[in-house]
Amino acid sequence: MTQTIKYVIKYKLDGERRFEFAFMPEASVEQALQALQKIHGDDAVKISDIQVSKAL
Repeated sequence: MTQTIKYVIKYKLDGERRFEFAFMPEASVEQALQALQKIHGDDAVKISDIQVSKAL
């Protein structure tokens, strides 16, 4: 069983600063992008400046 940790993903969507929380096995940009694609669907192509850190 893979342990998941709660992370905060900070990013820009179409130039607007946003953040989301996601449970992921590690703090990688690739996994964060996959989580954001599930949330935003087709608008995920407008995402930039992704930063991942452990949630408090």
